[in-house]
Amino acid sequence: MTRATARLRRTASALLAVTLAGASLAAGLVAAPAARADAERDKQYWLAESGITKAWEVSKGAGVKVAVIDSGVDGQHPDLKGAVTGGFDASGSGNPNGQKSIGGKPEHGTLVATMLAGRGHQPANSTASPSPAPSGAGPDGIVGVAPEAEILSVSTWLGSPNPAGKSDQDQIPEAVRWAVDNGAKVINISLGSTTPQWPQSWDAAFLYAEQKDVVIVAAAGNRVGGNIQVGAPATIPGVLTVAGLDRKGVASIDSSSQGISIGVAAPAENLLGGVPGGGYAEWAGTSGATPIVAGVAALIRSKWPEMSAKQVINRIVSTAKDAGAPGKDPLYGFGVLNAEAALKDSVPEAAINPLGSISDWIRVHRRGNLATPVPVPTTDVPSAVPTLPEPTVPAAEAPSQRDTALGAVVVIGFAILFVVIIAAAVIQLRRAARNPRLTQEEPDTGVLDAVDSGGKT
Repeated sequence: MTRATARLRRTASALLAVTLAGASLAAGLVAAPAARADAERDKQYWLAESGITKAWEVSKGAGVKVAVIDSGVDGQHPDLKGAVTGGFDASGSGNPNGQKSIGGKPEHGTLVATMLAGRGHQPANSTASPSPAPSGAGPDGIVGVAPEAEILSVSTWLGSPNPAGKSDQDQIPEAVRWAVDNGAKVINISLGSTTPQWPQSWDAAFLYAEQKDVVIVAAAGNRVGGNIQVGAPATIPGVLTVAGLDRKGVASIDSSSQGISIGVAAPAENLLGGVPGGGYAEWAGTSGATPIVAGVAALIRSKWPEMSAKQVINRIVSTAKDAGAPGKDPLYGFGVLNAEAALKDSVPEAAINPLGSISDWIRVHRRGNLATPVPVPTTDVPSAVPTLPEPTVPAAEAPSQRDTALGAVVVIGFAILFVVIIAAAVIQLRRAARNPRLTQEEPDTGVLDAVDSGGKT
């Protein structure tokens, strides 16, 4: 087995052990079937504390499609009716519309989608609408950060062996490409791995999204789930990586990780979302922090449809409230999300994506040219192009006559110089023999010559 093959298998094994970035679901998921949904509305503290209710004065995400690449979204959940407008199954094990809940944590995708674009619902015996709620949202249930955005549900099977046999190396790039080709302006990936590396099969898909001007938002991962440091795909340059905060607004010990690729931090503990079948659950993790940020990206893209992806990301990170070490740091990135400032502040235009470019990374690290990737059918996603060019051998050239003549002149010149030096030495020795005083050294006077350094003393 070659080293390259062994390394690829190790990477594949790590990625196949991908954990949903809300891994603390295992410890923190609490079903709430008996609680009234409108009573739960006040538990959505992040809407006010992250400036989202103020941001609704500017935008609610209308006209923006957000792809949720996850375990499938239950489009029949009361808070998502009318929100899921398209879908696709990249796993081979779900429904073609992406709305079957599958994988190791089947509830995960619906939790994410409701937090991102939940619209609440209108119960038969509803009274006054609780606060906070944007106009148009139902008084009961979960209201998302971008309640007027559309959801594209892209189902993947992760967290346990896929019955269809497709690995994450196939599913993730296929899901990203489908989302881009079907009009997503924002892609939410609340998935993470325990390795910062990603397979080369992902390169072309993320480059494709970058070239098509799509904002990708990904979860940093959780320590409680084994992610001490950020794992792929949140390590891919250009991706807006989201870290998690506890209830005090401090970097969460369990529900976050750390790394230089983190862009911004958002609430990740004591979260609330919808689960398949119409229920609700409390949960924790950067899986939940990610749709909060992706929702803000949707608000911005709705307000300024012509704004580029790099400007959307720049607007989010440059308006974040600095936290931790001054400037960008590995726990908070550029700071804590401030949705109101992201929608209302005047932000200078950025020349580049502050989180980098996958195109530049490929050029340096893969040594390949993926400047114009050919669209790949969604049913069969191949690996990226070969990384090394074909070797070439330089053609031999006949020696130049000019170079040969010049070499001869140089050799003759050095020979003449050598003869002159020998002759001068012989003459000097003869003179010294006649006058011995010339061979004696001058006596040392013990006085140093003053040297002018050019400065003042």
